[in-house]
Amino acid sequence: MSLIKKFATVASGTLMSRAFGFIREMLMAAAIGTGPIADAFYAAFQFPNTFRRLFAEGAFNAAFVPLFAKEIEANGTEGAKRFSEEVFGVLFTALLALTIVMELAMPLLVRFVIAPGFADDAQKYDLTVALATIMFPYLICMSLAAMMSGMLNSLRRYFAAAIAPVFLNFILIGVLANAWHKGHDGLTVGYALSWGVLAAGLVQLAIVWIAVRHAGISIGFRRPRLTPNVKRLLILALPAAITGGITQINQLIGTAIASGQNSAVSSLALADRVYQLPLGVVGVAVAIVLLPELARALKSGNLNEASNLQNRSVEFTLFLTLPATAALLVMSEPIVRVLYERGQFAATNSTPTVAAILAIFGLGLPAFVLIKAFTPGYFAREDTRTPMIFAAISVAVNIAVALTLFPEMGAPGIAVASAIAGWVNAAMLFGVLIRRGHWGTDIPLLTRIPRLVLAAVVMGFALYFAIQWLAPYLASSSPVYTQAATLAVLVGVGTLIYFIVAFGTGGADIGMLRRSIKRGQKKVENRD
Repeated sequence: MSLIKKFATVASGTLMSRAFGFIREMLMAAAIGTGPIADAFYAAFQFPNTFRRLFAEGAFNAAFVPLFAKEIEANGTEGAKRFSEEVFGVLFTALLALTIVMELAMPLLVRFVIAPGFADDAQKYDLTVALATIMFPYLICMSLAAMMSGMLNSLRRYFAAAIAPVFLNFILIGVLANAWHKGHDGLTVGYALSWGVLAAGLVQLAIVWIAVRHAGISIGFRRPRLTPNVKRLLILALPAAITGGITQINQLIGTAIASGQNSAVSSLALADRVYQLPLGVVGVAVAIVLLPELARALKSGNLNEASNLQNRSVEFTLFLTLPATAALLVMSEPIVRVLYERGQFAATNSTPTVAAILAIFGLGLPAFVLIKAFTPGYFAREDTRTPMIFAAISVAVNIAVALTLFPEMGAPGIAVASAIAGWVNAAMLFGVLIRRGHWGTDIPLLTRIPRLVLAAVVMGFALYFAIQWLAPYLASSSPVYTQAATLAVLVGVGTLIYFIVAFGTGGADIGMLRRSIKRGQKKVENRD
């Protein structure tokens, strides 16, 4: 199986999740808008979600996967099973203790960490505490599910782990449909969504648990012990958790700062959902697939293969991300209007603010995706300390810029801070990879990048003028189906223009890309 096919397998599941995520957010925007209930829900949900990505996805995709892959190579399935059970016992015990502490401390956490700006509004503060208390056990389910997903990815069984997140959206869409059918008020919807998040965590854990059993590994519970393998995992996991969750750390900081302004938290969350589509489909897919493949190449001493994997991954991410950046810059307002402008969202006139945030996030999108492509170059070499240092610098930059811009710009200022921090982090990761000799010079990549940028710029200008021409069909006064159809035409035309310019200038050559990846993968596949 070529690297592109593996990217496509993961990306298809992620794309499905993001697509249903759009439907979920559209329904939520209509049901609760960007008012106090929406602010409370998004702030409460971001807390366990951030911990999940810090201690689960970030740590296990960075630390667990290389160690698990090493156990498979050295000791076969039995050795990998033993290692997994050791980790499972420690992880479950630690998560249970963390959840109990966090539940008891939730009022203080909301007041001083999650949303300090809510402290002056007793109703919003109490609601955030209640919703966060309901949702925080979601962390246990998703952290264990992330471990199972890491095992599946190491075994090259990508689909179950990629498709499991879809069920969060299925369940929340069901909750919202039921609320609409029964005419529930906003407060009831907020509580129902919180219980739905917890139920979704249980369902997602069950899916990957079953998939791991089908892969031939049945995990039992072992008394938690700090074995040498577990100690090594913990040493790698702490910095990896911080590094892998840097985007979420910056979002959590942004949420805390934004809580000082009404509707800012929910506006950031709604814009985040849109740009997470290309970030999730491209960036996450590349990071998930590249890490175990890169770890295998390095363990076998095949440095040429490792270099080829890294360069092709960057080429693939930029090929798909640059047009998304251009589109978000020029089409943010029509996108937000079509997706969200109805019900409570329309009543609060939130479109200009959310559109401005989305356009700024678009500027940071290539950086966020490149971080996903660069960090496996460190993690596969079991270096999680260097990316952690860069992540800490990025957080400091984010805080400084956000605190400076928020008083004048409001929520868009937080988006600017996030984008700047992302580019700083990406630049540092890439620079050190080159300095250490871990990134081989690739002339085809260097010649294609400017051409891909040119193709994205041409597409952006074409879309800008097309939007001016089609403005009457995209206006709020037009029926939503007319707006949606016009937006779909713009997306199709923009995609066509980008492909024509990219392929015409030599910025993209899918046939050559596939052949080079298959050549780089041939030795790995022969060993499987």
